[in-house]
Amino acid sequence: MDKRPVGVFDSGLGGLSAVKAMLRYLPEEDIVYFGDTGRVPYGTRSEKTIELYAKEDIAFLEKFNCKLIMAACGTVSSVAKEAMSHVKEPFVEVVTPACAAAVKATVNQRVGVMGTSATINSGSYEKEIKRRNPAIEVTGVSCPMLVSLVENDWIDSDDKIAVEIIRRYIKPLMEKKVDTIILGCTHFPHLAPIISKVAGDGVQLIDTGYEAVMRAKSILAEKDLMNEAGHKGVSKYYISDRTQNFSDIANTLLGTDISDQANFIDINKFELDLNEKDL
Repeated sequence: MDKRPVGVFDSGLGGLSAVKAMLRYLPEEDIVYFGDTGRVPYGTRSEKTIELYAKEDIAFLEKFNCKLIMAACGTVSSVAKEAMSHVKEPFVEVVTPACAAAVKATVNQRVGVMGTSATINSGSYEKEIKRRNPAIEVTGVSCPMLVSLVENDWIDSDDKIAVEIIRRYIKPLMEKKVDTIILGCTHFPHLAPIISKVAGDGVQLIDTGYEAVMRAKSILAEKDLMNEAGHKGVSKYYISDRTQNFSDIANTLLGTDISDQANFIDINKFELDLNEKDL
């Protein structure tokens, strides 16, 4: 048993899709979540900037002595190789488990990937899928506007604007007749009802947050790091901007009120402290 918390980070609200799965499948675990809402989105940033942000996010979570850290961010998981390689704790990213699930799920050997611009340009999902099964045809589409839809709570399945944006984004995937779509950004599972409705019943969606949590659960069990059975996990949420807005939207995404658990941190002040320590 290990009572230390699990650390989860994302560029903003998207990683709450992983937290939601964790609350359901790892209810005994304490969670520390950091959403970098002050600098969202990451997907349109340069590789150098994404690496920097990832290092700072990880360094923040390490202050809590986490027993496992999860990058619940498709962009970080795809681009920030250096930052991820230096994590001392057991570490989970979202690309590998999602690709494993997609390879297993596809019947016609055609897989689509929806992601941020940085994620799609990196080719991370395609490379991992091809490594597992070279015969699978992979089609990626960059969907930068979807992050903003989630961050602004435009996720209602009847929202005409959200439906039309998604319809335009996934048109190339439908033309390729994919039967499986990886939601390659953890913001996107929050839009799953719309995506599923537009794609149709014959298309299976892979939730990156859920798959990452299943991988985390396996690691915790293998390393005997699970919290004691019956313990009710406690969650703490930290964001770098707009605490009230975060709480309001998070309540919708998680289905529970977290307003008394959301805390603001000045990431610029934290950066200064980190730099001084490095010097």
